Amino acid sequence: MPKLGAEPIRKAALINAAIVEVGRAGSLDVTVAQIARRAGMSPALAHHYFGSKDQIFLAAMRFILRSYGQSVHDRLPGQGPRGRLDAIVQASFAPQNFQRETVSAWVNFYALALTSEAAARLLRVYHRRLRSNLIVALRGLTDHPARTADTLGALIDGVYLRAVLTPGPTDADAALNTIMTYLEEALA
Repeated sequence: MPKLGAEPIRKAALINAAIVEVGRAGSLDVTVAQIARRAGMSPALAHHYFGSKDQIFLAAMRFILRSYGQSVHDRLPGQGPRGRLDAIVQASFAPQNFQRETVSAWVNFYALALTSEAAARLLRVYHRRLRSNLIVALRGLTDHPARTADTLGALIDGVYLRAVLTPGPTDADAALNTIMTYLEEALA
């Protein structure tokens, strides 16, 4: 079994530090030095591994997206269409995906996508996958799977936005309840 070198460990530390620092600041108004300090390394090393703050943040968003994808995947085995739909929605509000730092990273990711083509491309991929997965899950549950998927995606985004703008800890149970209430009404 190959030995894990220092580079993957350091990159992971920088990615986690970026998520924490952006969450703490509530914006991308953080420096590579702040991220590196939180990760316990020098800014020069952070630049060596990623090149820029935007690249560190994009790596952090890829990590968040992989974590979300794994959360969905872990909930899927043996699920029918409604179970698949519930797995996608529940993953959005799983503890690792709906903590303040992660939600703040999402909101800042949307803002970065306005000025960064790399961020915009990654966001488009996420939106297409989410929409496609929701449509597949909604087929047979509603006569309007595409419209319901679009509304559900927008509702999840809105709940994330409100969560990050509300002081204090995020409330995953209340957020999930909001989405599930919508689904019950939309699928009735």
